[in-house]
Amino acid sequence: MALAFVLLCLGSATILLVPLAFRDLIDFGFGQGQSNGNGGGLLGSLSLNGHFVALFGLASLWAVAVATRYYTVSWVGERVTADLRGAVYARVLSQSPQFFETLQTGEVLSRLTGDTTLIQTVIGSSISMGLRSLFQFIGGMVMLAVTSFYLFSLNLGLMALLTLPIMAIGRQVKKLSRESQDKIADASALAGEILNAATTVQAYTQEASEIQRFAERAEISFVTAIRRSRFRAALTVLVITAVMGCIIFVLWIGAQQVHAGSMTGGQLASFVLYATLVAGGVSTMAEVWGDVMRATGATGRLLELLRAEPAIAETATPQILPNPQTLAIRFQHVGFHYPSRPQTAALSDIELSVAAGESVALVGPSGAGKTTLFQLLLRFYDVAQGGILFNGLDIRQLSLQELRSHIAVVSQDAVIFSADALENIRYGRPSASDAAVIAAARSAQADEFIQRLPDGYRTFLGERGTRLSGGQRQRIAIARAILKNAPLLLLDEATSALDAESEILVQQGLNAAMQGRTTLIIAHRLATVQKVDRVVVLEQGHIVEIGAPDDLRKQSGLYARLASLQFDI
Repeated sequence: MALAFVLLCLGSATILLVPLAFRDLIDFGFGQGQSNGNGGGLLGSLSLNGHFVALFGLASLWAVAVATRYYTVSWVGERVTADLRGAVYARVLSQSPQFFETLQTGEVLSRLTGDTTLIQTVIGSSISMGLRSLFQFIGGMVMLAVTSFYLFSLNLGLMALLTLPIMAIGRQVKKLSRESQDKIADASALAGEILNAATTVQAYTQEASEIQRFAERAEISFVTAIRRSRFRAALTVLVITAVMGCIIFVLWIGAQQVHAGSMTGGQLASFVLYATLVAGGVSTMAEVWGDVMRATGATGRLLELLRAEPAIAETATPQILPNPQTLAIRFQHVGFHYPSRPQTAALSDIELSVAAGESVALVGPSGAGKTTLFQLLLRFYDVAQGGILFNGLDIRQLSLQELRSHIAVVSQDAVIFSADALENIRYGRPSASDAAVIAAARSAQADEFIQRLPDGYRTFLGERGTRLSGGQRQRIAIARAILKNAPLLLLDEATSALDAESEILVQQGLNAAMQGRTTLIIAHRLATVQKVDRVVVLEQGHIVEIGAPDDLRKQSGLYARLASLQFDI
């Protein structure tokens, strides 16, 4: 930035010398100026050819300064944009899930791309042009005063009258720029949501309806953008017309002075050139001001993300988990309300101990609080009452990195990244060798189908694993969890997407993975949890039953009622 500033000063100074060179060319090069008391002028007593050579030299110096400044400023713009995108992305990725309850993913992507591009344009181009024009404007005004203070005074007085309307229109452009970016983000958010659910849209033949919805959003953003453009165009017309009108009027006065002999032709020519530089500078600054107003709106939206504080606060003095090879869990009178539903308790007075290496199934109707327990264990949310202890230590005393490094998760909706099979499994432990990845795949009964893929483990699986079946995606996710080798394993309906044969194979892999690990299993199909050590039955956020599967089936509680719907008893 310092280099760009130096080059900007050099280029501006060079271009400001050109009108003086023209003055000397007219007054001295043609032998007219000696009688006007101008002395040797800028170029001294050069010959006519020498004047033209000097002009070309100034032009060449100006060209080099402009080109070098352009490259330098472009580098700064790209660097700032890349850093800004990285900072915003890092901040968003550190937010807890409740952050995304009110902010759509498409909105975030719009700010990461569209808003940062606007800022890149301003930093990498517009600000440079604006500063150059500002320097030329200031320098030109100074040289106008030096050339003819009388004409300069007239020019300055008229231009001062333009300030208030320009500022008023500029504020309106800023307001509309923010509104325009918001409307574009709304359209992007809708597009992202629908594209992620394209198969559902097509299955319900809602393509025309969704196309219409997006077209309506796009039309709203178009109307807002046109309103902004209208004000910006009005600003440009006002500035250019008024400034040029002032300059033409002042030049008319100057022509009268030349005719009267109180001013030379070279002086008037240099005054015209300086006036042109000033007018061009004002015109460019008007356009740049519009860009800056748009970027100001975009910057405000990005700053909202950069200033967003994670709902889950890291402890100032993080502890180290004692005896991390095994994990015992204790829920102490845990209560919790989701921020979006503060009046409804998701969990109430949960008291539960899980021994190291024990397998516990969480069962109950939908909305009972099973998934909420998993989210609290991972500290996606913090408990409202009570606490959760790992090996006797409150998990809020652990850093999020430390806490989650001891937990492996297999969710009901397996997440597959746009990468090959090897890297998808290695996501569980990035430092793992290829052999360890393949061993984990074999434990999850995934090796056999991966070997049949066109390029084996190097086969690209497509976005969200579109080249795999549901059961295959689930086995990839299970292999990833096995590879992580964490002491706590969370299984959220891990076999729900598998057919009967695949379920048996995967269950064998899960049984091996569960050995020596504390395991919590969310299950709706009770047949998958008949071999766990204990079953915890939840209903409306309360624990209503705890016991071995066989013991609970013999009772007349909720578990027995659920079992009667799934088994012949």
